[in-house]
Amino acid sequence: MLPFAALLLAGCATTSVPVAVEAPTVAATAETDPVDTAADAADDPAIWRNAGDPARSLVIGTDKKAGIHVYSLTGKRLSFTPAARLNNVDLRDLGTRVIAAASDRADIATAHVSLFTLDTAAAKLVPLGRFPVGPGEAYGMCFWTRARDHALFGFVVLKDGRIDQVAIDLSGASPKVTTVRSMKLGTQSEGCVVDDRTGQLYVAEEDVGLWRFDADPTAPVTATPIAKVDGKTLVADAEGIALAPSGRNGGYLVVSSQGDNAYTLYRLPAVTYAGRFRIGGGAIDGTSDTDGIELALGNFGPAYPQGLFVAQDGDNAPATQNFKYVSWAGVKRALKLR
Repeated sequence: MLPFAALLLAGCATTSVPVAVEAPTVAATAETDPVDTAADAADDPAIWRNAGDPARSLVIGTDKKAGIHVYSLTGKRLSFTPAARLNNVDLRDLGTRVIAAASDRADIATAHVSLFTLDTAAAKLVPLGRFPVGPGEAYGMCFWTRARDHALFGFVVLKDGRIDQVAIDLSGASPKVTTVRSMKLGTQSEGCVVDDRTGQLYVAEEDVGLWRFDADPTAPVTATPIAKVDGKTLVADAEGIALAPSGRNGGYLVVSSQGDNAYTLYRLPAVTYAGRFRIGGGAIDGTSDTDGIELALGNFGPAYPQGLFVAQDGDNAPATQNFKYVSWAGVKRALKLR
């Protein structure tokens, strides 16, 4: 769906149609090998930064028809783990090991979460099991590490807008996953991210806008609206969400504005509009119809000195879908951000 200026004429009256705000273009630096399955397959990425050797950092990407891939920083596929209908993915580096979680849609009547250990030396995901969450079809997935006790939680966003929070206990021989509370948005929702600093959960309701919840399981389940799908700064569907934290509570929230192939930034903590950009204009083709996105700050080497932004590309013709890599420093330059 491409934006354009239009007038709808009805007799002598005219009604203006919202026109998306212009967005500068940032070139992709690399792209992953295409997924093996055709049509709508690639979906959501996650990033593990190797602090000791940034060039050996890894990117995870789901193929929601076949399984989950691990890629290098050059985009080369390093491994593939078969799994039925994994959708969104997130990961956490716990120091002693790296845990990944994916929303599992294999059973549309009962949502599951699939857990993995990321073997960073072998660049391979090792399954830890599938765990039921609640009734409905799993869609979105994001982690939260609670600051005061380092407890690990996951949020599974169901297709109908319900959000189930699970406590994840990794202390035993096998993980224990317990649903601890549920929240609800009105219509189809998917993308989510949690700010570990503030304990705030952000969720995208695709045709409506962005919402914020308190991530603590003892907190009220009331949602606070923070940004609308207005056809100007954010165009439906609002899809993936990523976070660029700075300081105690500052930085940026980034959202896939799927309807016009752009990415919208909001300045934290007030969640005020800060600009938007598109991916394209370089030797690598641009992105369109983006579902999932991810952003990790820090030094990833000369190509990504301030951080790495990864976006799913919904149209990578003539090849199947894949993921594009973009320098966060390039985004900041294009939008004149500090």
